[in-house]
Amino acid sequence: MKKRLLWTSAIISSILTASATTAGLIASNRLMYVKKKDDQQILERETTAKRYDDVWYANVPKSERWIESKNGYPIKAIFLEPHDTNRFVIICHGVTESKVNSFRFARMFERLGFNSVVYDHRRHGDSGGKTTSFGHFEKIDLKAVVDALKLHVGEDLFFGIHGESMGAATTLLYGGLEDTADFYISDCAYSDIYEQVLHVMRTTTPLRTTLALRLASLFLKIRDGYSIASVSPRETIKNIKKPILFIHSIHDDFVLPKMSEELFALKQGPKQLKLFSEGAHAQSFNKNPEEYEETVTKFLMKYDLLTPTYNEA
Repeated sequence: MKKRLLWTSAIISSILTASATTAGLIASNRLMYVKKKDDQQILERETTAKRYDDVWYANVPKSERWIESKNGYPIKAIFLEPHDTNRFVIICHGVTESKVNSFRFARMFERLGFNSVVYDHRRHGDSGGKTTSFGHFEKIDLKAVVDALKLHVGEDLFFGIHGESMGAATTLLYGGLEDTADFYISDCAYSDIYEQVLHVMRTTTPLRTTLALRLASLFLKIRDGYSIASVSPRETIKNIKKPILFIHSIHDDFVLPKMSEELFALKQGPKQLKLFSEGAHAQSFNKNPEEYEETVTKFLMKYDLLTPTYNEA
């Protein structure tokens, strides 16, 4: 009888272990290999919406560059230089998108007197990298882009970083790592990826407990070398002293606006918060282009971040 109980216990334990392993692999796969949008569809969408103009792109002075990340793969970037200036903005797109989605912001900053750098995050567009890490490895890639821009422009570089969604979280994680930009614009960032994934899981799946996410976190550590708990802009925001503009839509039910409100409250020093009344997740610019540009302009003017020529105009 005792021997039978031991065998039964061993079998049950093996089944539970196998089930946990399977669940952990599935959950971590969904994060590491999040489904991306098709690059051609992104281009067609942006062209149809008139946010991307191929005539403008064909004529704007630019250079395509491959930037080596310390993570061990190349990052594809495009330096757009319509102005003879040392003033640049690096633009970070969201998860599942590509650098094509950043051209709309490049056009806006061009009107404000800035050149810009657009690039593909790891595993997106033309860049290398096998997994998505929601800002953990991406912040190191962003540092590589910053370093390449500093080398390109020289010591008198004046630059900001604009990020949307995952790109915004990456921007804040980088700023917490080294606060070298002159300003940051965070559009619909999550304040903590663990809480963000838990929110998505609870609103889009039948799962309500944290077990699947805890398993995913364990397997991410084993498979991709980082803890999901480390992807938390709320923990790095205290290190950023430069001005930050936080943007969000009040109707964003994917990344809740309370996350930007939390980050705004935690940020010490110069800051501004704008909540748009129209637009879903990552749609504040698309639904409110004029008001969005006006918001950015006022922020830059408030902290004397525009050129004297623009301010006089």
